[in-house]
Amino acid sequence: MRIGAVILLLAVFAFAAVLGIGTIRWLLERAENRPPKQISDDWRLVLVNYENPVPEDHTFTLIELRNDQAVDERIYPDLQAMFDDARSEGISIIVTSSYRSYEDQVEIMERFIRDFENQGYTPEEAKEKAEAQVNKPGYSEHQLGLGIDINSENSSVQSSDHAWRWLHENAWKYGFVQRYPADKTEITHVINEPWHYRYVGKEAAQIMTENNWCLEEYLETLR
Repeated sequence: MRIGAVILLLAVFAFAAVLGIGTIRWLLERAENRPPKQISDDWRLVLVNYENPVPEDHTFTLIELRNDQAVDERIYPDLQAMFDDARSEGISIIVTSSYRSYEDQVEIMERFIRDFENQGYTPEEAKEKAEAQVNKPGYSEHQLGLGIDINSENSSVQSSDHAWRWLHENAWKYGFVQRYPADKTEITHVINEPWHYRYVGKEAAQIMTENNWCLEEYLETLR
C-alpha cells in the first residue's frame, strides 16, 4: 500500500512538471470561473440568473398567445387555467411580455442604456444602471419561454396592483411564482418585479410559497 501511494505521488509530481505551474493555474481558474452546473434536470426548474446563462441545450416549442406574445407550449394549459380563474373573479389580466430571443434582449438592453445616457449618465454608469433593471442578453428567463410579465388588461378600470395581489395569493396553485420579490433582491440581484412570474410547476411552486423561497433557495434544497 505504501509503495502504491509513493508511486501515485510521484506520478502527480511528474504530471505537474509536464504541464507546468502556469498551465495548472489556468486549469484551476477555468474551473473557478465556470458557471455553476444546473442543479436539476427538470426543464421547469432551469436556473437562469446573473451568473447562470440560458443552457445551450435548452429546447422548447413556442405557442402563440394574444398580442404577439408566446410561451413554452408545455406551460400553456396552466397559464390558461390561471387566467380563466382570475377573470372569473373579476381580475382582468394580460401577458405584456413573454418569450424574448437573444436579439430581443440585446435591443432592450441597448434601449435602457441609451435612456440613461440621455439622462446625463456616462456610458459606464448607464450600463451599470441598465443591468440593474434588465438582465443581460443570454441571462434572461424570458429566453426560456417560462418567464412572463403580467399586468392589468385595462388600467383605466383596474390597477395592476390589484392584479398583482391576486397573483401573489393564487399563482402558485397553477405552478407560477413571483420570481423577483422585494425581500430576495440580495439573492436574485434583480429589483422587485411584482409583474414577473416564472413557471416552475405546481409542486415546486407550492413548496416555494409555503417557505417563502425564491428559485435559488429552493434549488439549494435539491443539492
